[in-house]
Amino acid sequence: MFIVNSYLLAVILCVVTMICWGSWVNTQKLAAKSWRYELYYWDYVIGILLFSLLIGFTLGSFGEGGRSFLTDLPQVSTAGIVSALIGGIIFNLSNILLSASVSIAGIAVAFPVGVGIALVLGVILNYIGQPKGDPALLCLGVALIVVAIILNGIASGRMQKGRKSGTKGILLAVVAGALMSTFYRFVAAAMDLNNFESPEPGKATPYTAFFILAVGIFLSQFLWGTIAMKKPVEGKPVGYSAYFKGGLSTHLVGILGGCIWGLGTVLSYISAGKAGAAISYALGQGSPMIAALWGVFIWKEFKGADRTTNSLLTMMFGLFILGLAIIVLAGE
Repeated sequence: MFIVNSYLLAVILCVVTMICWGSWVNTQKLAAKSWRYELYYWDYVIGILLFSLLIGFTLGSFGEGGRSFLTDLPQVSTAGIVSALIGGIIFNLSNILLSASVSIAGIAVAFPVGVGIALVLGVILNYIGQPKGDPALLCLGVALIVVAIILNGIASGRMQKGRKSGTKGILLAVVAGALMSTFYRFVAAAMDLNNFESPEPGKATPYTAFFILAVGIFLSQFLWGTIAMKKPVEGKPVGYSAYFKGGLSTHLVGILGGCIWGLGTVLSYISAGKAGAAISYALGQGSPMIAALWGVFIWKEFKGADRTTNSLLTMMFGLFILGLAIIVLAGE
């Protein structure tokens, strides 16, 4: 299987993770023109599952290092399987809650609150699980990114002054962020992060762990997805029959979104062996800034912004880049 053997390559792949985690949401925005997000998510999780199989039988099976995907999967311990499945279940619930929060409170409130909480708590949990890297530099880098996320929220809020942000939406974002901060650690616990070449018996390779995570996401969708459809936070309930009325192109957009998120996630786990789980997670969770780049330069969400808003955006991107640089230094 493909194994990362240098810290520099691990950092590069973590940056790709950040780009993927901040870019998949574009597919939801495209689908939203004619497709409820509750329906979009079924294609999204199908895309994650399909991609986990594709990556397992390619990068997870080629090469001489480590155990191949089919060799590794049967030997994973029950505890490892359960841990990765729990990670998938938690992630799916947190992502659905975050999307629900966005639909109520708007991205200016939900995304900074939800992802900000996930970033801070997630780095702490992952560092405790695998204390790798300089803790002082890591905390400083994370703090700068959190400030950047806050500035992003303020700038977005100035563009959406007329939008109401109810208490319900904020609470959903808080719960989503707290849950999202834990899923990564459950999957990392199923792997031997110190030795991908010859993992400890019962431990999974990153490719196997990602596949089990994807299975957990897919299976939990029948519960969380059904609840989201029957008890939507906004709009009328939607039935399963509506899903089958979508065109092929609409379904493919959702599947593509799942593949993009899946690529970022598996690269994050592949990189965790060299970069450490905390650093790998922190770099990936800089994704709100990537989403902001899409919003500013592609979707033109800040068209017509005043000078103060543009200044906030400039400071946001500057702090974001500085925070990432410090996190990279923390690993060295």
